[in-house]
Amino acid sequence: MLLDVRRLHLLRELDRRGTIAAVAEALTFTASAVSQQLGVLEREAGVPLLERSGRRVVLTPAGHRLVAHADAVIERLELAVSELAGAREGIGGPLRIGTFPSGGHAIVPAALAELTARHPALEPMVREIDSARVSDGLRAGELDVALVHDYDFVPASPDTTVDRVPLLEEPMYLATGAATDAADAATGDRGDTLADLLGPWATSPWITARDGTTGHATAVRACQAAGFQPRIRHQVNDFRTVLALAATGQGAGFVPEMATADAPDGVVLTRLPLYRRSKVAFRAGGGGHPAIAAFVAAARVAVGR
Repeated sequence: MLLDVRRLHLLRELDRRGTIAAVAEALTFTASAVSQQLGVLEREAGVPLLERSGRRVVLTPAGHRLVAHADAVIERLELAVSELAGAREGIGGPLRIGTFPSGGHAIVPAALAELTARHPALEPMVREIDSARVSDGLRAGELDVALVHDYDFVPASPDTTVDRVPLLEEPMYLATGAATDAADAATGDRGDTLADLLGPWATSPWITARDGTTGHATAVRACQAAGFQPRIRHQVNDFRTVLALAATGQGAGFVPEMATADAPDGVVLTRLPLYRRSKVAFRAGGGGHPAIAAFVAAARVAVGR
């Protein structure tokens, strides 16, 4: 008996998302429908794929092996879709684009201007999303392509369902107010390690991104590497807000070089030995799709400018 690709997709989503309820919510099914389809898949496979672990359902060893095959099958289908799209004349239709906030401000507008000038039949649709959620959005079909980023202290998690191509590497800066006790303490000679650069602000309030984001994890881990736990006062995802708060003495925060062009008066920027790497992500096997390739090319033009 042939295995149904749609049910294989449900199985691999269960592997990634952890619960039937999460799979149902992401793919707009009912939980009972997901359970029913996974039961049919087990009968098709002829071996147990799932087992109960308390209130959760986990994959058996056979289930995990089948997920690896499902990844390969779905990647081949994505390659087929890309090849068929390449056989059509012209590039058109909707293109669902995900972006992190600073990418949406600094890269996406210029990329879309380039994209629509070259391919006017395309219909780009932009959605802001944290990089940590992009893989789920791509697999669920909510996104076709996305700008993502990772940091030295928060590298991208391995994911065989998503391909990434490099776009930009930029240094990170410490943003602080000019008129603070910590700033006065840091005006003397200092080294260039994280402990040297961040240490003067160890007891100051901090401004980070919201919990659960890569930006929040980066700030916390960088401070821990410098020898202290940050005392977080403000949580905002927009770097322009981080700069504005820092300028008024509300705390210290991290911003990438991309955001420093918006630095207001009164903010002090100190370059750190940390980097953020921006990339373009899409479903594994989808890089040859004409619309995705066109977006990658447009994003590179935008960064080059």
